[in-house]
Amino acid sequence: MKFLDLCKVYIRSGGGGSGCVSFRREKFIEFGGPDGGDGGNGGSVWVEAVDGLNTLIDFRYQQHFFAKSGQPGMGSQRTGKTGEDIVLRVPVGTEILDEDEETVLADLTEVGQRVQLAKGGNGGWGNLQFKSSTNRAPSKANPGQEGVERTIWLRLKLIADAGLVGLPNAGKSTFLASVSNARPKIADYPFTTLVPNLGVVGIDGHEFVMADIPGLIEGASEGRGLGVQFLAHVERCSVLLHLVDGTSENVAEDYQTIVTELEAYADELGCKPRITALTKIDALDAETQAERLAELRAVAGDVFAISGVSNEGLTEVLRSIYAQIVAGRVVETDDTPWQP
Repeated sequence: MKFLDLCKVYIRSGGGGSGCVSFRREKFIEFGGPDGGDGGNGGSVWVEAVDGLNTLIDFRYQQHFFAKSGQPGMGSQRTGKTGEDIVLRVPVGTEILDEDEETVLADLTEVGQRVQLAKGGNGGWGNLQFKSSTNRAPSKANPGQEGVERTIWLRLKLIADAGLVGLPNAGKSTFLASVSNARPKIADYPFTTLVPNLGVVGIDGHEFVMADIPGLIEGASEGRGLGVQFLAHVERCSVLLHLVDGTSENVAEDYQTIVTELEAYADELGCKPRITALTKIDALDAETQAERLAELRAVAGDVFAISGVSNEGLTEVLRSIYAQIVAGRVVETDDTPWQP
């Protein structure tokens, strides 16, 4: 299945049906009076988060969604039929943006969440509604209210507990493949990952979801490379795992490059809890590994040494990630009033 996380959609709710001007014309009824019915309401446009979807690819092939208009009222006090609603079914984690692509209209983070994007127009009153003691035979009716037409953007941010960040070829896909059942593309050249990948990771009887995004490069926050297009997918993560290539001769510079790009992209990412790990230690001798660990710890603090090939150090780093996830969940659910 192709991956799509941003698309433009055109929606329009249905207009209300016109009210009817009608009078009773029945045999042996001398004073029939007005009996025009009201018009039906127009259909509305809704968006709903559903389970089983992880891409917006369906909206690449259909971008226009128009709800049905209500039917006009009829004689004999018959109300017109209400137009059918339209429901846009999107993956969990989808944001609804206004036409300016900045204003967030809704953020659907749970299955079953449902938001009305465009309300259908009200049906017009028939002449029966205008009958009064002084106007026994009204000959006017209201037109139906017009529907709402607007342009929106759908932006998907994958729901994951932890996110992988790093330079291209830092070993992110290898790590994800080693700790989960995900099977991302792995090769010995940069930018093998072109779309985000999700994997369910198990540790000590617990499970969490990890997201792998394409590698970041210097200037990513300004639009260079591929990773900036997918940084939104790690905004919801409780913790980031920053992987630094152990075979690089400038591990400290590589680390700082990613930190700078995260901070430049969004303050939220720059402040997010981050765990650092030196990868590919299976390709290093003991002396080189010690030197590069010391160089990286001088700028990053605590650093794990791991290998996705030999599985060395993976258990320790996964336990640290899960501890951060649990700590984040406690903060989110803590409703205790603040005490000065």
